[in-house]
Parts: sequence; structure tokens; C-alpha cells
Amino acid sequence: QVQLVESGGGSVQAGGSLRLSCAASGRTASSYSMGWFRQAPGKEREFVASISGRGGNTAYAAFAKGRFTIARDNAQNTVYLQMNSLKPEDTAVYYCAAAPAPTTAVAIREYQFGSWGQGTQVTVSS
Repeated sequence: QVQLVESGGGSVQAGGSLRLSCAASGRTASSYSMGWFRQAPGKEREFVASISGRGGNTAYAAFAKGRFTIARDNAQNTVYLQMNSLKPEDTAVYYCAAAPAPTTAVAIREYQFGSWGQGTQVTVSS
């Protein structure tokens, strides 16, 4: 198991940027594919982006491509989600998650992720 703590959420105006961080503790970070999901009020949780254990491979939801960037620093056991050109529809609670996986594999399905953070609120105003 790995413990995850997100930070960096907040309120921004449309067009602004935020960088979310997810600090992992426990087992070796590179043993996990790390992902970000989000859940808006009244909606199901959805996939945002994920990255392989060594950081060489990434995957993004269609809405995130070109605006969001996922990265990781295994020396710091931290995963980041840089979000640019934010829109009001990006408003949600953002969750960090970890999926045991080979170091080059990218997990994208919610069921693959066994460890979750508590979430951080992102609010984008128009």
C-alpha cells in the first residue's frame, strides 16, 4: 500500500493555472503507475491523466490533452498535475491514485488504482 496526500488546489479564474502535487509514502514510488482523477458535483469520477512508474509514458483524457501535464519526481516521491487554460467545467475535486504496475505501464482504469488520496478542491470561476 502507498499513502497519498494531495495539495495545490484552490480557486482561480478561467484561463488561469494551478499545479497539483501528490506526495506518496510507503512502498517505492516507481513501483506504481500514478494517476489523477476528478469528480464534479453530481457527476461520476473520471480519469484525467496518468504516468508510468519511471515517468516515460503518459496518458490523458481528451479534455486534458494540450492543457494539462502530468509529471513525477521519484526522488521526491511526488507526482504533479500542471493545469493551464483552466475552464469553469474543470471545477471538481481532484484525486491522486496509485496502481501497482510494471515500470513502463500506464494505468488508466479506475479499478486498477488501489490507493487514493483524500482529494483537493479546484474551483474555476468565469
